[in-house]
Amino acid sequence: MGIYNVFDVSASALTANRFWLEAISNNMANSAATRTPDGGPYQRQVPVFQTLLDEATGQLKGVQVVGTHKDGTPGPLVYKPGHPDADANGFVRMPNVNVVTEMVDMISVQRAYDSNVTIANAAKNMHQKSLEIGR
Repeated sequence: MGIYNVFDVSASALTANRFWLEAISNNMANSAATRTPDGGPYQRQVPVFQTLLDEATGQLKGVQVVGTHKDGTPGPLVYKPGHPDADANGFVRMPNVNVVTEMVDMISVQRAYDSNVTIANAAKNMHQKSLEIGR
């Protein structure tokens, strides 16, 4: 893998991490939304990634975001008889967003982001040192 490939892989990973953080923030913002335009409570969005390989060499070129996937697990039923979305028994189906899970994912993504920044900086420093050799 050449030095420029490292920049490509790291940059694509940083973009994927940013997309994942946006999905996490969207999930947390909608963690109490019991009504959506699709009907029913908000469903947790999970990003879907795909690795990119060079067709000629088979080397890793990076990662790309394919889209998002709705987590189909049902959310909890909460007893709220005065809520506008309550059923006949007073229960409301809440979103399937667990804030603790989202925070753990956010920490993991932040660590991956930091690692990719470190890799990009190390590659940049190696590139700069290689240019100083001829001086």
